[in-house]
Parts: sequence; structure tokens; C-alpha cells
Amino acid sequence: MTTAPSVDIVTLGCRLNAAESEAMAARAAEAGLGDAVIVNTCAVTGEAVRQARQAIRRARRERPDAEIIVTGCAAQIDPASFAAMPEVSRVLGNDEKMRADAFAADRGRVAVSDIMDARESVIAVSTQRTRAYVQVQNGCDHRCTFCVIPYGRGNARSAPAGEVITQIRTLVDAGVPEIVLTGVDLTSWGQDLPGAPKLGNLVARILKLAPDLPRLRLSSIDAIELDDQLFELVTGEPRIAPHLHLSLQHGADLILKRMKRRHLRADAVALAERLKAARPEIALGADLIAGFPTEEDAHFEDTLSLVDACGLSYLHVFPFSPRPGTPAARMPQLEKSVVKERAARLRAKGEQALARHLTRWVGREAEALVERDDFARLPDFTGVALAAPLPAARTAPLRFTAHDGANLIGVAA
Repeated sequence: MTTAPSVDIVTLGCRLNAAESEAMAARAAEAGLGDAVIVNTCAVTGEAVRQARQAIRRARRERPDAEIIVTGCAAQIDPASFAAMPEVSRVLGNDEKMRADAFAADRGRVAVSDIMDARESVIAVSTQRTRAYVQVQNGCDHRCTFCVIPYGRGNARSAPAGEVITQIRTLVDAGVPEIVLTGVDLTSWGQDLPGAPKLGNLVARILKLAPDLPRLRLSSIDAIELDDQLFELVTGEPRIAPHLHLSLQHGADLILKRMKRRHLRADAVALAERLKAARPEIALGADLIAGFPTEEDAHFEDTLSLVDACGLSYLHVFPFSPRPGTPAARMPQLEKSVVKERAARLRAKGEQALARHLTRWVGREAEALVERDDFARLPDFTGVALAAPLPAARTAPLRFTAHDGANLIGVAA
């Protein structure tokens, strides 16, 4: 929960929302908003929307006299349903939430514009002690059949490189040791800017113009959009973290086509092999969906086997949840029990993959960034539980004695 004076901001969902919540805190303060709770919602799954409603009701119980303002993707997609909740005072759209004037009391009960008309991407930053998340892109031009996010975020739009670099240099001057670039469809950055530069161009400029930046990390990317310059930088530039999280979603070609993804299984495997050949220490994660409509046992087995074929270390597993208005919601659905069982099996596969990854580190030494006095993280995103406290917000040489299935156990080397 991010707090501005007399304003609580409840953030649900992705890192992008977290970055925008910090920006909203400043906008709300600028507008003089007081005694309010702003709920920044997520819409990626039906469960996310349910959690948003729970958070709104909880906010009303805890702050009975406060104004409850609801915004974010769920509010953008279905403002009427949130405005109908008796706990809600106002509903703001995703474009409005980034403007101070939208928080003025005279803006009315519902202020939600057509997000498809949005043309600018506002840089938002979420700063922690050891890293800052910098939003450089918003929206998405792709229409995967399971996804509602374009309807909450609008079409793809990019923050100008100069503004991004200025923000990053400010963070570096403030002593932030790691910057994470984020976006809804990060690898589409630049396509709407003059000359249509690629993400690799932005990364190269950041590294050149922010020479004191210790480490740059990329958030989730679409594997099919990894441009050649970005590949060379990710595999050859030591200041870029040896870690990528890939939006793969499935391991069967037929399901990928029904999802309207733009890659096939062979593309994912080939990319993983190229990355690991060029930079053996790189660790890969992926988003995977279990129980997509029409998914048969053989299709699901293709997803299970993709974990090994790509050498994945980290999984984000999503049991399929039909979102109203999407093509996938109109496809023949699987029984909920089947979806749940497959998601559990895929998570178990992910636990095995992570354990295998952790085992490779046991007995070795490496520098890690200490996030808290009892926890650190390696450049490849491996978590380290510290056997004895160390000063936070600095790197430390560690030796890894064991792992607990989720993190390495580390001691000062």
C-alpha cells in the first residue's frame, strides 16, 4: 500500500500498476485530495476482478468516512459495475488516473474516457530500496483471444527515449543500483515513435548515456519481438541482468494459434537455445496458461515438456479464466476441475524446474544484491535467504550452502 498524506492507495496486479500508483500519489497530493482511498484494480483474470471488489469493500469498512475512488484496468473495462457498488464514491479511467485534475472533486462520479484514444505514454516509476521499475511503454496492439488488457490499457504507445533516459539518470544519481524496464508489451516500444526504433535501440542508449547504472533488467517480453540488437545486448552486455521472463503461454502449436499468439513452439525452443548458447548463465522464466479452451491431454503435455525444452527456471502459471467479451470466452470450456488439476501439475513442474536451477548454485559463490537484511537476489533473479543479516541496498559476496526449494541459503563469503 502506497500512502500520500491522508490518501491510501491500494495496488492490485502488475508492476505497471505499482509504478502508476506512486505517480497517482503525487497527482492526488497535487490536486489536494484528502481522506480518500484509491483502489488501483487489475483485470487480467476473473479472480483479479473479484479481489478488486473485496479490496473496495475492505477499504469502506476500514475507512467508513473516506472517499473510495476506483481506477485501473477493471474500472476502465467495466466502469458501470464499479460505480454501482454502494461503497464506491468515484470511478476514474486509466488515462484519467495519471492526471491531477481528474482527482478534483467536481469531476463527477464517473470519469472514464475511451482508452483507445490515448496517444501518450506517461513514465511512471516505482522505487524500492534496491531497484526502480520504470514504465517506458503502455498498451498493446495485439489481440490474444484470452486477453482483456488492451481494452483496459489501449493501443501500444511509447515514452520518448530522451524522457526515459532523463528519468533513469535521476534514479542512478539517487543511488538506485538496479533499474527494471516495464511495459504492457515492452518489446513493442518505439513502433509509434519517429523512425520506429526497436527496444534494443533504447537499451543501448540507456547503457551509453547512463554509464554509472550498475544493472539494467527487463520485465516480461514477447519472445517473437526480441530484435537483433536487443539479443546482442542481453547476451553480451554484463550490465544487463542475465534473466528474461518470456510470454510463452503454451507449448502446443494448435493452442497457440487458437490463442492468436504470433509464435510457435519451435520458435520458443529455438530462442531459448540461442540465448543459453550465447550466455550460458542466463535464467529464463515464462508465463504459461493451463486449461485453455479445447486443450486436450496431449496439448497440455506439450506445455509440460516445454519447461524442459526451453530450460525454464521460473514459471508464472495461470489457470485459464474466461474473460467476458474475449473470443476465448466463447470457445468450448474445460471443466473447472480439469483446469485446476492441470494448473497444479504445471506448478509442480515449475517447482521441480526451480529446484533444479537452485541445485546448480549450491557450493558456488557470487555477488548478490541485498534487498533486506535477511534476503538477497542474484543477477539471474535467484532469491537468497541469508543465514545471517547483512546491510541492505548493497551487493555482497555470498557462498551458497543449500536451498529450500524456493531460495538459496547464503552466507557471507
